[in-house]
Amino acid sequence: MSLRSQRVMSARKMVEQYVAGKGVDCPRVLKAMEEVPRELFVPEILRERAYSDHPLPIGYDQTISQPYVVAKMTSALELKGDETILEIGTGSGYQAAILSKLCKRVFSVERIPELARKARSRLEAYGIHNVSVKIDHGLWGWKEFAPFDHIMITASVSSNIEPIFSQLKDGGRLVAPFERRKKQSLFLIEKCGENIKETRICDCSFVPFIS
Repeated sequence: MSLRSQRVMSARKMVEQYVAGKGVDCPRVLKAMEEVPRELFVPEILRERAYSDHPLPIGYDQTISQPYVVAKMTSALELKGDETILEIGTGSGYQAAILSKLCKRVFSVERIPELARKARSRLEAYGIHNVSVKIDHGLWGWKEFAPFDHIMITASVSSNIEPIFSQLKDGGRLVAPFERRKKQSLFLIEKCGENIKETRICDCSFVPFIS
């Protein structure tokens, strides 16, 4: 069996067991997660574990999220294909790669230069051209391209993120892990004019957002 065939089988098994098997049922998200080669976004020494349902270290005290959490966050945005997304926390680039399959454009901000450069290289090597990666502090978002249809934050928030939230379009969605009372939960925040709707999605565990 070729390496490509092995990868396809591993990705399909990951999706069946850890994504669809846990209740994520969006066909477009499941297809994207089967297509993106997750092993390219983890350190070479950990590639045998790339398709397990666990977060994995990527250096600099950061991690690549477990597949189930990636799928839950992505599904919560309910992407149709024509959206522009702001991602705060590029990390390995894996989440951006998934989003790139499902929307028009992704603008991703990473505060750690080494991770940003590696993510750019991986995305380019994989042939993804609708993701832009910027080295900057995530709290300020990416004003030049705001407002965004939706926003995703991939680090646990425990402080005010108004500078980011202000870059969300009316009617847009923001999905992020929030730490409240020393417990992390994934939330969907919907912006409807002056009204803000919060929906708790699930428990989670993320590295902290550096504000």
